[in-house]
Amino acid sequence: MAFQARGRDPLFDSNMQAAIEKRGKELIGFALITAGLMVGAMIASYSPDDPNFLAATDGPVHNWLGRMGASIAAPLFMIVGRGAWALAVVLLVWGLRFALHRGEERLTPAFIFSPIWVAMVSVYCAGQSVAAGWPHSFGYGGLFGDMMMGSLLTLMPFGTGANLIVAMVALAVGGLVMGAFVLGSSAPELRQIARFLTVGVIMVYATVMSLLGKGAAGALQTAQAMHARGMERRAQRRSDAGVEDDAALEIFPVAPHERPSLLKRMPGFVRRAEAMPETMPEPELVERGAPRIMVEAPDQDRVRARIADLVRTRKGDGPDDDDELARTKPLTRGRGRGPEPLIANTAPRGTLPPEPPLTAAPALAAAAAADAMTAPLVASRDVPPAPDYDDADIDDADLYLDDDDANDAGYEPAPAAVIRSAEPGPKTVVQPAVKKPALSRRAQEEAQPRLKFDEAEAAFELPPLSLLMNPEKVQRYTLSDDALEQNARMLEAVLDDYGVKGEIVSVRPGPVVTMYELEPAPGLKASRVIGLADDIARSMSALSARVSTVPGRSVIGIELPNENREMVALREILSSRDYGDGKHKLPLALGKDIGGEAMVANLAKMPHLLIAGTTGSGKSVAINTMILSLLYKLTPEDCRMIMIDPKM
Repeated sequence: MAFQARGRDPLFDSNMQAAIEKRGKELIGFALITAGLMVGAMIASYSPDDPNFLAATDGPVHNWLGRMGASIAAPLFMIVGRGAWALAVVLLVWGLRFALHRGEERLTPAFIFSPIWVAMVSVYCAGQSVAAGWPHSFGYGGLFGDMMMGSLLTLMPFGTGANLIVAMVALAVGGLVMGAFVLGSSAPELRQIARFLTVGVIMVYATVMSLLGKGAAGALQTAQAMHARGMERRAQRRSDAGVEDDAALEIFPVAPHERPSLLKRMPGFVRRAEAMPETMPEPELVERGAPRIMVEAPDQDRVRARIADLVRTRKGDGPDDDDELARTKPLTRGRGRGPEPLIANTAPRGTLPPEPPLTAAPALAAAAAADAMTAPLVASRDVPPAPDYDDADIDDADLYLDDDDANDAGYEPAPAAVIRSAEPGPKTVVQPAVKKPALSRRAQEEAQPRLKFDEAEAAFELPPLSLLMNPEKVQRYTLSDDALEQNARMLEAVLDDYGVKGEIVSVRPGPVVTMYELEPAPGLKASRVIGLADDIARSMSALSARVSTVPGRSVIGIELPNENREMVALREILSSRDYGDGKHKLPLALGKDIGGEAMVANLAKMPHLLIAGTTGSGKSVAINTMILSLLYKLTPEDCRMIMIDPKM
């Protein structure tokens, strides 16, 4: 008889199992967070001088994780460059997801595509301009990023600059999409992030606008207050000037006397003076009112008092002004109205007459004041009031600048210098090639040999230069100035694409390479341009490029190989003055420099010389050239040479 066996009870119940699973995921999350922090610390403290598996140095380790951290960070930087930060971000984000239990079920597809995202970030970093202090020969994207970015730019059909922009935009968009997928973001999370960013931007914008509004209101209030204070100061100056003018123009009775110089300059006063009698009435002849002394005096006393009054009147210390004016009233009887009192003009500015130039204002004011002081107190017709020229009016530049009559009458400003910017023509940067080197004394003697009259000369004779190939038979490859100019502008465009600002100021064509002298923009480091040598060669379709500073000058030399290399003849070097007439004990003809000038070195200063190179690089030709250089210069008495060939 069969019985159904009872199943074994589980070791833990469902609640305990769920708790263990939850704690296990949290433990995995903390482990991922720790790994992400360690990767970030390795990358942040990376130094190319640290000893690692790829480089053995005696220097101290700067990496925060020690030698092991330096050994891991070095290959990471070499392969993906700054794209290694994406690896740290992936570990940190997924560690947080496991620790917080948010979307950990999406781990498998995310980890599968995470290397692709790291590669995309590396390629994007490779398209960025390298800073001057970057110590590596590769860019920010490492060797992998540089290779992939170069392949993308080569495959795209646009120009170099357009290709770079399109590639960077595409990589940025693709990197954001791929990053959202790799980091396990869901649609609700993306909407929440977008909502958070939108609200944050709006709040920042509102805060900035509020601050700007408060600042604008404060500035407006400050400007209004300053304007009001300025108006008060100007009104105060005008009032002070008006008071001074009133005091200066106050009329005092003065005995009339002739002023020929003033009357000649004032025709109106001349005509009035001619209509008047030659002598003005004396004050003592004027009928006066009742005398001040009311007490009846004897005749003798009355005569004395009258004489005293006349003396006081002549001296000007007589009675007060009111009595004096009352006594002079009979002078004006039957003569019409007297002149209007001269007072300071308090009318608005709009009623002022046209103001003369500043240079003439003091003179006119002085003349007006003098006329007011010396003019007679009676006149046959009305005299208009003198114009008012105070300091406030003279200081007011607006009325003077707007017064056309015043400008025409006095000061004529010099014509302003007009700077006409002409359209600059194309700047010629091409320098002609170096002239043909001057011949040495021996070359000149061989070109025009002498007759040998002395038979006792030495038996040894140096080999003639005519045995060597004539350099005139060498085909010269020269580019036109337009072609060199076009290459220079193309190189400027290539440098501009990589963020290097500067101008090609000179081109030095040589037999094998051409050097372009770059005048960098202020603040540009030479190391930044030197690090772009491979990129410049690729963009200029050249085999290689050499970038270096020019000693003693502020330019950077960029050497590019010529399309057609020119052969350098040994005879041309041996015929130069540097070789034939030089002071070298053991001269060696090395060839020509980048400018086409002969290069001669002294073997005596090179006791140990090693010549190395690949097959076909010219080692045997160099040794043969050295031997011929010694044979064409030195006699057996000057030099003895032993040659040892170990292969024989």
